[in-house]
Amino acid sequence: MKTETEITPKWYETLTFKMALLGFMAIMFIVPLQLIMMVIRERESSSQNVRMEIAEQWGKRQIISGPVLNIPVNIRPGNNEANFEPVMKIWHIMPEELSVAGRVDPEIRYKGIYETVIYDAAILLEGRFEIPTMGYPGNYEILWKDAYLTLGISDNRGLKDRISVNFNDQSINAEPGLEDHDIFESGISFPSSIDPETGTWLFSTDIGIRGSSGIFFSPVGKSTRVNLSSEWVAPSFQGNFLPQTRNVDDTGFSAEWIITNLNRNFPQEWIGSGYSPDKESFGAELILEVDHYQKSERSVKYGMLFIAFTFLVLLYIELSSDKRIHIFNYFLVSIALVLFFSLLNSLSEHIGFNPAYLISSVATISLITLFTRSLLKERKPIIIVSGMLTVLYIFIFILLVLNQFSYLAGNIGLFVALAAIMRLSTKTDLFRKSQI
Repeated sequence: MKTETEITPKWYETLTFKMALLGFMAIMFIVPLQLIMMVIRERESSSQNVRMEIAEQWGKRQIISGPVLNIPVNIRPGNNEANFEPVMKIWHIMPEELSVAGRVDPEIRYKGIYETVIYDAAILLEGRFEIPTMGYPGNYEILWKDAYLTLGISDNRGLKDRISVNFNDQSINAEPGLEDHDIFESGISFPSSIDPETGTWLFSTDIGIRGSSGIFFSPVGKSTRVNLSSEWVAPSFQGNFLPQTRNVDDTGFSAEWIITNLNRNFPQEWIGSGYSPDKESFGAELILEVDHYQKSERSVKYGMLFIAFTFLVLLYIELSSDKRIHIFNYFLVSIALVLFFSLLNSLSEHIGFNPAYLISSVATISLITLFTRSLLKERKPIIIVSGMLTVLYIFIFILLVLNQFSYLAGNIGLFVALAAIMRLSTKTDLFRKSQI
């Protein structure tokens, strides 16, 4: 006669079946995790739409290109003037020197729970033009009196007040739009008659401009120097050129770019279209330092890690004691772990990611700990579960905060966790009787 301890458990009461069932249940929880991921992306898309809406009303990301001196030229294709009608083209001349000094005053603008950064900027443009000798072959007539300056502005709606340019001691008011679209798609023009006997033309202009997200400049000068400063503490220097010097601290940032015509891919002068200086722009993006949607989405990617480690701890408690945890209780714990990510995203929209992570993790750990206490009614398993969850949430938070070393830190952490699990498994009889 077999004793009670010698009775062979049924297949659905074995540890192998329970582990397989828990594995299947963990895989099934990928579906709600993906649904939460979709909600986060939808909320992020709504946030981006609000940013675009505010930018449409206030002013988009600004690219300032110029000024450029433009002189109309009548060109005849042949030497026989009687047989060919002249064709008007524009002779575009870049400045020899261009100095830009800009001050950007940022502001956080809210619409509902969403936010974006906008700015008011004061820009001073100074420099000089040298009138070169035209090397265009053939028969042509230069229309000096019809010359004009153009200043490329990516979004004219951001321009403030009246704008004028001091051009060789002549004050010229800006006119809306462009005389031609050879090199700029939008901007303003300054009609300015040119005396070809005057070789050097000095210019200076002050521009008040509004925009959002960032401000950029084009290196149109043979020598271009740009100095930009702001109180914004989280700039991202982007574009074709990085600043020569920069300083970022708690009071804001300052940066200086020095670029010559040898660094760019367009000449100092040309006739007609063919080059777009604004495509080689550079400047600073005013980024929001904390993007809670991206962090929330990254945290969801660790959802399976939360569920797997929690299951392993609960299984270890079962194997190291006489306590049994029903499969339905595992299901409830998994739901609590999944709801953590939804709670985290919803709270972070109102109070920021870090406080939301603290509140959500404390609430989830407390809920699971109290639930485990009511199930096991022993102190040691409760300490194990709460301690494991605390370490896990701290570890995931560190991974979310780290940027360059998050991948390395994650792999090291997983390796240490696997070593700990292997060590614990050697102290547990995995083949003893276990029930669901």
